[in-house]
Order: sequence, then C-alpha cells, then structure tokens
Amino acid sequence: MAASKSVKKVVLAYSGGLDTSVILPWLKEKYGCQVIAMVADVGQGEEELDGIEKKALSSGADRCEIADLKREFAEDYCFKMLAAGAIYEHTYLLGTSIARPLIAKAQVQCARRHKADAVAHGATGKGNDQVRFELTYMALAPELTIIAPWKDPSFELTSREAALEYAKVRNIPVAQNKKKIYSRDRNLWHISHEGADLEDPRNEPKDDLWVMSVPVSKAPAAPAFVQIGFQSGTPVSIDGVRLAGDRLVAKLNALAGKHAVGQTHLVENRLVGIKSRGAYETPGGTVLVEALRALESITLEREVLHYKQQLALKYAELVYYGQYFSPLREALDAFVASAERPVSGHVRIKLFKGRATVAGVESPNSLYDPALASFVMGAEYQPTDAIGFIKLFGMPMKAAAVRDARTAGKKK
Repeated sequence: MAASKSVKKVVLAYSGGLDTSVILPWLKEKYGCQVIAMVADVGQGEEELDGIEKKALSSGADRCEIADLKREFAEDYCFKMLAAGAIYEHTYLLGTSIARPLIAKAQVQCARRHKADAVAHGATGKGNDQVRFELTYMALAPELTIIAPWKDPSFELTSREAALEYAKVRNIPVAQNKKKIYSRDRNLWHISHEGADLEDPRNEPKDDLWVMSVPVSKAPAAPAFVQIGFQSGTPVSIDGVRLAGDRLVAKLNALAGKHAVGQTHLVENRLVGIKSRGAYETPGGTVLVEALRALESITLEREVLHYKQQLALKYAELVYYGQYFSPLREALDAFVASAERPVSGHVRIKLFKGRATVAGVESPNSLYDPALASFVMGAEYQPTDAIGFIKLFGMPMKAAAVRDARTAGKKK
C-alpha cells in the first residue's frame, strides 16, 4: 500500500547505516509523523550496535527499540535453511536473505505494540531486500501502510554522495565516505560486500575486503580440526560441548575465519531481473553445510536424499525471493523435518587454507555397511543377484534400441 499524508506513526527498520540514518529525519520532515527506530540485533556485532540508540534519538527518532534476535535467528531461521540444504545459484548461502523476514516480523510486532499505522525500510528500488521486507509485511500485517522512500519520487537521496551531504548538514555521523564506499550487510551468519571495485566482475576481491576472515594468503600453515555434533539435522555441539545456536555459529565463525574459510564471490541473478556481483563471507555456515552433507550421506536413504536435493533449489528461491512466510515454505519445512530425523551424529572437519573438508563422519543411524560396500561378495549380495536387476532396469532402454533399429531398417 502506498504511503499517505495520514500516516501518524511509523516503525522504521533501523540499522544506523547511511541509508536508514538519512531516511529517519526524512520521514519526519515529509510526513510530520512519529518515528520508532526498530533495531534488530541479528549478530551484526557490537561495533555496529554501540551507541545506536543514542544515534537514532539524536537523528530524530521518538523512540528506539533494540530486539535481541540472535538465538532465534540462528535456531529458527539459519538452521532450518541449513537443514533444507538451501544455497542460491550453487554459491550464495543466503545470509542477508534469511535475516530479512525475521527483521520484518520483529518490525511488525513492534508496530502492533505501539499501535503504529505504518512500517518503513531503507532498501533500494533495484535490489532484493525491498521485496523481502514488503512481502513479509503483506503476509503478517496486510493492514499496515508500507513506506519505501527509495521508490518515492520526492526522495532525492538515492546516491551515496547526496545521502552523505544530507547527513553532514544534519550532523548525523555515518561510517561511509566518498573515497571508499562498500555496501555491507553483516549478521551472525555472514557479511556481504557490494559496490565500488566489486561491480566489475574482472576485479578480484582485494585482501583488505574481508572482515570476518583473514585472506587465504595469511591463513595458518597448519590445519585445524573441529567436530560438529548434530541432532536430527540441527547442529548442537562443537567438540562435544553443547551450545545454543547463536553461540555455536559465533564460535565456528571465529574458528573458520582464522583459516579463511567461507569466502566467495559471484554474479547472481536478482529477483528484479538484474545481475549483480557480491562478495560473501560465511565462515561458520560453510563448515556446517559441509558437515551436514557428510552426515546426510550416511544416514539418508537414496531416494529421500535425491528428492531433498531437488527441493533445496526451491527452498533457496523462496528465501532469496522474499517468500519465506509462504505456505509452500512451511510445507517444505515439514518434509525436511521428517527427512532429517535420522541425521544425528558427529562430523570432523578440517580447516585449512580457505577450505572446510570432511575428515570423518559417524552416526548411530548410519546406513553405510562396510560388508556391503566391500568388493568382496557376501551372503547379502551375490554376483548373480545383479543379473535380473540389470535386465529389468535396462528393459526400457533395450526396447527403445530395438525399435530404433527396426525403424532405421525400414527407412533403408
């Protein structure tokens, strides 16, 4: 729904970054309304949250609320996505994508607590986040007015330079500057980097770009090993110590980041039809993806595993496209929960020079039978058992070949 002059109270998804820092006073100036700055703590780090309430109030907010969503983010969003195997275009582990529905949900809850009539976000009109925020608003609170300044013709702060000047005039401190401007989004699961030299796909990401991890060239010369414990597809422990989801991811980020694990960059297809290039760091998430794949390889029956791999593609699209709060995603979660029931055990991961590789895997629910896997035949599998199987399995192919030969003979 388009915003109108009747808006009286707005809940803004506030990060303290350049965009929302200038949007906050802009909302008050244009609509003459109250603005509640809702800050979602999804693990972006103390450096981003330090002093953010004071900054919001000094920028004109009537109220600032900080919601600690780290554990919910890890356990109810990241781990569900992990279990589904969702990876967008083979590479992107969806760190920003999966955070948006949670932030928007918390924003809606804040709006209802304070009887606000509108919600606002700082996503641009060319990216994916605008869709993720607004589809969540529509799914959870269709009665709320949605204000998206970047799509308002009267919003003249769409360039970084204009926004910086606007902030300077109003004494709003921002971290960006005109000489080096990367657009970054950080949370517990990852950090993304866009803009500047990254916009040219010919440019390799520079070593000083990485934030959560060291460059591969500076990774230790010796590997490190870490053991991840899983219960029904959910990570629950590191090296035998049970941890809450947010603490588990944070610890893995630190361990894997020291070895340059989880760095990637790609040109991806945005939902709006534009190709964009980004660089991503997902240290702990990369370890968990590799570990869960290994555990699934010994615990999931073949047809379940293969079908789950197909659904993973759709799940990734739902997350990336902002359709998280859709009936289909809920239905897929039900399938994944059922499929992952036997996926419990431990996986040992080797961290070395930018890679997380499986060093060993064990499970009480393993389907792997060394006796069956061996080249030595046993009572359960005799060579003659394969004769009938191959004959029947190949019958459609054989029938097609006979037909094609008969057809070819008639043409002569």
